[in-house]
Amino acid sequence: MKLISGGITGPRGFLAAGGRAGIKQEGDDLALVFSEAPAVAAAMFTTNDIKAAPVLWSQRLIAQGKPVRAIVVNSGNANACTGSLGMEHAISMGEAAAASFGVDTQEVLVASTGVIGVPLPVDLVCDGIQRLSRQVSRSPAAATAAARAILTTDTCEKQVCVQTEIDGVVVTVGGMAKGSGMIHPNMATMLAFVATDANISRERLAAAVRDSVNRSYNMISVDGDTSTNDSVFVLANGLAGNPLIDHDGEADQRFREALDYVNLTLAKAIARDGEGATKFLEVAVTGARTVDDARKLARTVVSSNLVKAAMFGEDANWGRVIAAMGRAGAFFDPAHVRLVFRSPAGAVTPFDGGEPVCFDEAAAAAVLRERDITVEIHLNDGLAEATAWGCDLSYEYVRINGDYRT
Repeated sequence: MKLISGGITGPRGFLAAGGRAGIKQEGDDLALVFSEAPAVAAAMFTTNDIKAAPVLWSQRLIAQGKPVRAIVVNSGNANACTGSLGMEHAISMGEAAAASFGVDTQEVLVASTGVIGVPLPVDLVCDGIQRLSRQVSRSPAAATAAARAILTTDTCEKQVCVQTEIDGVVVTVGGMAKGSGMIHPNMATMLAFVATDANISRERLAAAVRDSVNRSYNMISVDGDTSTNDSVFVLANGLAGNPLIDHDGEADQRFREALDYVNLTLAKAIARDGEGATKFLEVAVTGARTVDDARKLARTVVSSNLVKAAMFGEDANWGRVIAAMGRAGAFFDPAHVRLVFRSPAGAVTPFDGGEPVCFDEAAAAAVLRERDITVEIHLNDGLAEATAWGCDLSYEYVRINGDYRT
């Protein structure tokens, strides 16, 4: 696998643009992605019972199984909890993009992110779509502009692109994402858009996306909140020309590896950019009886506000990790557990074999002073493992969310 520049415009036939419609008080707030060829599509959506209008619209299109040609995304306004008018506005966004690109409205996926409960300034958005559609290109700069335009409280663009060889043909997978707050397992206030020129069936793509999301975006947490808008769209237009991937085998596995790389990179970037974050946390569970047990434990620990607060305070309070494990609903024998805090400054083991271990507090403080920290949980109950990612909980998080609307 080879890492290349280009983001979502890296794969053949994908164009993008990002610019300003005027939703936000300042900065870009509108992005377009266009495929020069019809693309099969797969998606995953928020598990929140309250779903924004663009989520409901895009869910409907994905369920129909028709080819997709474009994605239109706005930031600054979630178009959520806006009633029937919100659905009209989501459809209007799709219609504006369809008219601009000369495709059918049913071929346009729509996504929004931002403040909930405020009507979308749809005229500004549709004018912006028409204007921006004339600027789409395959350049890396266009990919970056699109990645920037979808951000809300994020501090940086999140994009990645890789190439792999499938049946002797170079296949490219590239994507972009946004997310910084309202991030929790089972998806959150995050949007991710991935494009590939792989020739793959809709069924195989849907299976690959589902599994990849479970390993990536469903394993990150910033604050324990799940949003109304989160969506992951993956489009495959087949322009690489590889033999159709339509069954299990080496070709399917190589595609999944590339897709996982893109999604894991974007997911970790979201966790690293958590609102007010000063630490990037990795919780690695090994020796679990089942993968489900390992995932439950990793997600519960990385989501614990008490664990996050301890990491912010650089306090090796391992009791908070054990307490979080105990409410995860997963099987493990406490008498077998070994905990390790690890960072570039070294490692410290405060708990082993079900008992506390005397450790050097100064050494532990040095370990937790680093930006990147891993909490290793060795269960010694089986062979399954899982990893989750998140960040600490800081004073700055409260400040950001205390005046989010203003």
